Amino acid sequence: MPAVRTAVMPVAGLGTRFLPVTKAVPKEMLPIGDRPCIEYVVAEAVAAGIERIVFVSSRGKDALVDYFDRSPALEAHLREAGKVDLLAEVLRVAKMAEVVSVRQGEALGLGHAVLTAAPAVGNEPFAVLLGDDVVDAQVPAIGQLIAAGAASGAEAVVALMEVPRADTRRYGVCAGTFEQPGRMRVRAMVEKPEPEVAPSNFAIVGRYVLPARIFEVLRHTPRGRGGEIQLTDAIAVLAAEGAVIGEVFAGQRFDTGDLLGLLRASLHFSAKRPELRAGVDAMVQELLRGDIGR
Repeated sequence: MPAVRTAVMPVAGLGTRFLPVTKAVPKEMLPIGDRPCIEYVVAEAVAAGIERIVFVSSRGKDALVDYFDRSPALEAHLREAGKVDLLAEVLRVAKMAEVVSVRQGEALGLGHAVLTAAPAVGNEPFAVLLGDDVVDAQVPAIGQLIAAGAASGAEAVVALMEVPRADTRRYGVCAGTFEQPGRMRVRAMVEKPEPEVAPSNFAIVGRYVLPARIFEVLRHTPRGRGGEIQLTDAIAVLAAEGAVIGEVFAGQRFDTGDLLGLLRASLHFSAKRPELRAGVDAMVQELLRGDIGR
């Protein structure tokens, strides 16, 4: 597999589960502690060696690109005020990666969002990371997928997570055989199947490594579930050729598209910071005693 240098991040969603705040703030900019969700996802990609981020966005999402851009006025203010630590943080974010943005004119599904990024990606393999899925892992989750693709010779790799069978209706689910522990040769994929017809309980979550030829497959993929162009339908074409593996990644995943998931992620990452751990522990004890929320 050639080097994966570009990551596509579909961020055009309206974030209706977080209204009214997402009327003015992109859901990907909601904070986990003092950093927005999207920074954790971009940081994962950069740690895996990815150099370029392509946001597939929509109207009202300019804050995402602005966050990763330079801000000369703010930098000058911090420099003049002697706030060197804050200046270093602002510059760190601006230097994380090359960031470009393309507009998805219509919300026609994840497959359509990925296809919209085709001109920016070009003719090379690329990663797809969903902004709602934040993963804490010693080895970046997308890096685990890239390594699995290189080791197996597979053209495409999807991240797998074992879920309760009752939850299969929330995910794309894979069918196949495990070639080794944690690595499935995917033969078929079903989008959000009911538990009684799900081919397995191994679900795809928010991370993909794909070949450039997926764009041509997507151009010929009819609308599927919900009247949308489903990315899983296109990957299923490659899976039928034996070109797809599923990798059960090592790490803890947080669904930050859900309010409780966002709160859990905030607690998790805050507790990992030495300067915040004692305060987090104290709040948890208050909650257990019933002192919070009265």
